[in-house]
Amino acid sequence: MSEIKSELKATLTQATKDAMRARDKERVATLRMVNSEVKRIEVDERREVSDDDVMTVLNKMLKQRQDALSQFKKAGRDDLAEVEAYEITIIEGFLPAQMEPEELAAFVASLIEQSGAAGMQDMGKVMALLKSQGEGRVDMGKASALVKAQLA
Repeated sequence: MSEIKSELKATLTQATKDAMRARDKERVATLRMVNSEVKRIEVDERREVSDDDVMTVLNKMLKQRQDALSQFKKAGRDDLAEVEAYEITIIEGFLPAQMEPEELAAFVASLIEQSGAAGMQDMGKVMALLKSQGEGRVDMGKASALVKAQLA
């Protein structure tokens, strides 16, 4: 295997060890879940993961937790919703801070201008720019709604 060491993976591993020493069972369980997903990618694809790979895993797991949280709240399962909310806070701790709503609106407007988008048919162009330049700081759901609103 090549030596492309991921800083984020090392940070996750260290955080897991720290949580174990602190006997924080819930935090350990969440971090182990993230670490196992990262390890699965390494084993399945037979390669060392990069920080981008780890970010992708974290974003995917965050989205899954957010979807589950909304489902549990709708079903009135506050006990399960509480677990998901806790896992969301742990996972968000390893992701870059999300853009504020005003900052996101300005960012989307600049991307629309940059891409030369004229209407809804150009939404794909803007979303592609958003993915490449947002770098984990953008909530794609909120951004998509803003793009639609500004292009309409």
